[in-house]
Amino acid sequence: MTYQRLFGSGQRLRYLCQDETRLGLKTETGKVIMAFGVKPIAPVLWKRDNFWLYGVVEPLSGWHFCQEYDRLNTIGFQQFIDALSDRLGGDIALIQLDQAGTHVTSALRWPDNLIPGKSTSA
Repeated sequence: MTYQRLFGSGQRLRYLCQDETRLGLKTETGKVIMAFGVKPIAPVLWKRDNFWLYGVVEPLSGWHFCQEYDRLNTIGFQQFIDALSDRLGGDIALIQLDQAGTHVTSALRWPDNLIPGKSTSA
């Protein structure tokens, strides 16, 4: 697609910054009562109750869009950019991305109104 055709049609160009983070709880280990000098032997299971938050922010206006996902992967990121595309409506957005594997894979199908850009630093 040639973006020059879209810019001439009166559509608004927006600049967005994107990232994701994992939020949640990590199970705390507790103390156990043992005889003096005896160390308990038990498996440590780091069960986590967490989720991933994918988001974009428009620095100029403060507008933002976020969604929760159960993991960080290409499928979730594709769902996120599809939802973002719908939310932007007729606007076109240049999105600054880091070089995470989920952002640079050729498996992504970018909607016509989103232009992926890459950050020069991680």
